[in-house]
Amino acid sequence: MALTFGVTSLLISAVLGVVTIRLASTYMLDQRKESAGLQATVNAQLLSGALRSGSDGVEALLDGFAGDPGSAVLLGAPGRWLTGGRPVEAGALPKDMVAAAMGGSPGRLLITINGATALLVAVPVEVGTTVFLQLFPLSEFNRIYRFLTIVLASGVLAAGLVGVAVGRWASRRALRPLAQFTAAAGRVAAGDLHARLPDQADPDLRQIGETFNATAAALEQRVARDTRFAGDVSHELRSPLTTMANAIELLRHRKDQLPPTAVQAVDLLDDEVHRFQQMVLDLLEISSSEQPVDEGAWELVDLAVLVSNVATSAGVTLPSIGTPCPSIFGDRRRLQRIVVNLIDNARLHGGGVTGILVTGQNGHARLEIHDAGPGVPDEFKPQIFDRFARGGLAGARLDSGTGLGLALVAQHVRTHHGKTWVEDRPGGGATFVVELPAGRR
Repeated sequence: MALTFGVTSLLISAVLGVVTIRLASTYMLDQRKESAGLQATVNAQLLSGALRSGSDGVEALLDGFAGDPGSAVLLGAPGRWLTGGRPVEAGALPKDMVAAAMGGSPGRLLITINGATALLVAVPVEVGTTVFLQLFPLSEFNRIYRFLTIVLASGVLAAGLVGVAVGRWASRRALRPLAQFTAAAGRVAAGDLHARLPDQADPDLRQIGETFNATAAALEQRVARDTRFAGDVSHELRSPLTTMANAIELLRHRKDQLPPTAVQAVDLLDDEVHRFQQMVLDLLEISSSEQPVDEGAWELVDLAVLVSNVATSAGVTLPSIGTPCPSIFGDRRRLQRIVVNLIDNARLHGGGVTGILVTGQNGHARLEIHDAGPGVPDEFKPQIFDRFARGGLAGARLDSGTGLGLALVAQHVRTHHGKTWVEDRPGGGATFVVELPAGRR
């Protein structure tokens, strides 16, 4: 739109400029021709009177007629040419025009002589014998013409620039609702279900805005219901699961009184119940993490110290912890859960932790946890942080577990306005990376 406005205004102003310069130059040239013709006629009459009176001051009179610099006058009499002003050879003048003037027909003609354009006026003094020629320079006319051309060209360029500016302003104003729609849709896609479009004054856009806001509100309500449902179900499952876990624990204490097949069944049931308990706890954690977060209650956390304490509690021997690392504002419990889940993931599914690195880069705190596992295939990297991300990964890394640990990591990282991803580690294994903005409230 900006280019369209600019090109359109440039073309319109260029056409107007060309028309203006042509009309102005034609008018000025016509005026110059009229004044030159009148002046030459008067001069010819004065010369005619001088010739009839037999005055000897004809040459002086000619010099007086050629008062302007660059002007020239010629008087053609039988057998001779008298000149005044700038020297001009009579042979360089148009012979047809001289002959016509000699025959009694005055004329005016633009000629180029000595590389300069001038106006030649021919006036008969005595028909058949004497002709008066005067050459008027057009230097002043050319100077004015160049000045007008520069002014109009500058105006055309300015009009084009103004057109681009107006087009840019108009396009931004016209596309502002679309930009708002794109921003709101991006926020919804990023998980901000509170994003809404402002009220639109345009009746055509008002319906789109209302539809989008209604859709976002319905989606927010649906997600809230699903979250509440998952939380309620998980909460209700805790009591029977606790009962089942206690019952299995009682059976385990009496394993010596059970047949071998029953002991095997109890062991399998014990593993599944504990896995189910962990899944319920993770679901409850996810449900609570999706509730509105009060960032005002966050505190300044030294990520390097927190990671070191969590790793020590988990019994992980750390080959290296890099420093320095900037402190971050966040929820200490959620940050601890991020580190715990990544360490558990490396220990259970990645062959163990081989290194932990905490550094600061470009205003962010960066956490890297390396493992010794088989790595993550490229086709599964985008979905490994999804809930219950098993599928093609079954038998590779996530052949056991709840499938919610990494989803919780991603959820808590998003809550802290950060991002997380997985990379291949040189020499084998995987590296899980977390980046959190430093010093953010």
